Amino acid sequence: MNVEILIQNITNPTLLFFVLGIIANRVKSDLEIPATTSKFISLYLLFSIGFKGGQELTHSGFTSEIVYSLIFAIVISSLIPIISFYILKTKLSISDSGAVAAAYGSVSAVTFVAASNFLESQGLDFGGHMVAVMAMMESPAIIVGVTLIMLYDSEQRANNNFKSILHHSLTNASVMMIIGSLVIGLISDSKQARGIEPFTTDIFKGFLAIFLLEMGLVSSQKFNSFLRYGWFATLFGVLFPLIIGSLVAFASQLVTDNTANRFLFAILAASASYIAVPASMRIAAPKSDPGLYIPMALAVTFPINLTIGMPLYFYLVNL
Repeated sequence: MNVEILIQNITNPTLLFFVLGIIANRVKSDLEIPATTSKFISLYLLFSIGFKGGQELTHSGFTSEIVYSLIFAIVISSLIPIISFYILKTKLSISDSGAVAAAYGSVSAVTFVAASNFLESQGLDFGGHMVAVMAMMESPAIIVGVTLIMLYDSEQRANNNFKSILHHSLTNASVMMIIGSLVIGLISDSKQARGIEPFTTDIFKGFLAIFLLEMGLVSSQKFNSFLRYGWFATLFGVLFPLIIGSLVAFASQLVTDNTANRFLFAILAASASYIAVPASMRIAAPKSDPGLYIPMALAVTFPINLTIGMPLYFYLVNL
């Protein structure tokens, strides 16, 4: 692995704000980001990346690579929760296994945003369709995770309304914002779209830094409740995403030879959802423990991908 890239990544200002959040919580500082501000920033990040992706699609048009990429996205986001579920259920309950599997099969939009920022620092552009790829990977994993819970837990099968779960997985706030912004960016007049570029581009990194500060604060808070699950959950949260991300880094060459796109496929496969999945699991798997799957995704896998994962996947797609 290129040590210089690793050093550049861990000294990135946005990542350092994430570390600041962890430190602030550990020393019991009263530093906090208001919940309404945090929600606004998360919606802004989704809006910005979606709109820019739509504009890129306008310029590049639809190609066979885009079609293959979308199919590939659905396949891997369906396979990952199946693989993870059968590993997890050796140590965890069916409900917890299904919820964690759904989280790891789904994606983290913030990890995607951080990865796009990483690519920018390397002077690489990714295809606008990768935003659509991210959106496509959100729901299949939730559906697969819930299906697996229903197959192995008759009580959950009796209590669940699959139609409402499907509706929620397709219409939750993050999916609606990213897809909606993508479509608007796609159909917007290019000249008029340039009028909002200062909002979608110039202030993007500043908002990302503040949001990662909030993520650092929350990660540190959540980690305490996670420790009671011991070594198995920790090892899974560290090793599983690194292995899956590495495999997808190689497999992605089947659908694209673009280094930036392959890198994003790897980071999406390795990331874990801590927003859309918890919202769905509250409905689909009320017996599952949010004190397990949220800290696993946010306090373990998220920082692993930011520090070790991104340089590793970037190295692998450049082999």
